[in-house]
Formats: sequence, C-alpha cells, structure tokens
Amino acid sequence: MSARGVLYVHSAPAALCPHVEWAVAGVVGVPVKLDWEPQPAAPNTYRAELNWQGAPGLSAAIASALRGWQRLRYEITEDATPGCDGVRYSYTPTLGFFSAVTSASGEVLVSEARLRDAMERAAAQGLDLAEEIDKLLGRAWDEELEPFRYAGEGAPVRWLHATG
Repeated sequence: MSARGVLYVHSAPAALCPHVEWAVAGVVGVPVKLDWEPQPAAPNTYRAELNWQGAPGLSAAIASALRGWQRLRYEITEDATPGCDGVRYSYTPTLGFFSAVTSASGEVLVSEARLRDAMERAAAQGLDLAEEIDKLLGRAWDEELEPFRYAGEGAPVRWLHATG
C-alpha cells in the first residue's frame, strides 16, 4: 500500500536548506534535491515543496526528522489510505509542533473523546470552550502559517517516490 503527501517548507534560512534535504533523504532512502525559492513572507529565507509517495506513516517520519529545528516553518500532509487516516503536521518556531487527523478534503478532524475532554476542561477550569476547540483545530498554526502559504502559490511541483 502506498500513501501520498506533500512537504511544504514554508521558510528556512539558506544555511538550513541542505540540512533539510539531507534529513528528508535519510527518511525516504533516496537523494532529495528541493527547488528552493525566496520566501517573500520572510526576507532572507527560502521555501520549497515536495510531493512524495511512500509507505503509510512516512509523513510522521519526516516530521520527526525535522521536529524542533528552531528556524524552520513547515507542514507535512499525508492523504488517507485504506485503514489509515490522513494527517497534517505543522511546525513554527514560536508555536512548536502540531499534528491533526485530516479528512479527504484536508480539514482537521477532532475525535469525540478529545471534544469531550475539552468540554470537561472548560467547565471544570472556567476556560473558554471556543478557545479550547481552536487549540484542537490548530488555529494558531493556521494563522501563523497562512502568509507563508499564500506566498507559495504558483510554486513548481516535484514528485518523490520513497524506497522500501
């Protein structure tokens, strides 16, 4: 079974660009050369996109390889496959890491258990339920990354097929 997804590096300083390529290559098992373009939303940084195809869970392995790189902004998506939900991983230097299950159209899905927990926490601790739901949906990440996504429209698309 094969999964598909996209790695969006929204911004990376020039010095990190080859390290991103090496990290992704180490995960997918084939050399990776990204087409880096200037990122207008953050001067002196670059952006790149890579469509990938590989085993289900490859997005998690890529996210793990890039996790915590303080000067990097990225998102990784993986489309749903039979028996596996879709997923999106997001990272920003200010917010850190976020992951969510996604629908076929890319919308964040929140489980009943997580919704119940948010409702109980809000009631018990006097929290705003809307804010708790925004956290579950990753709203802060969407708001921070949106200018970087918009700046990347029209970028060239490349495909990578992972080994193994």
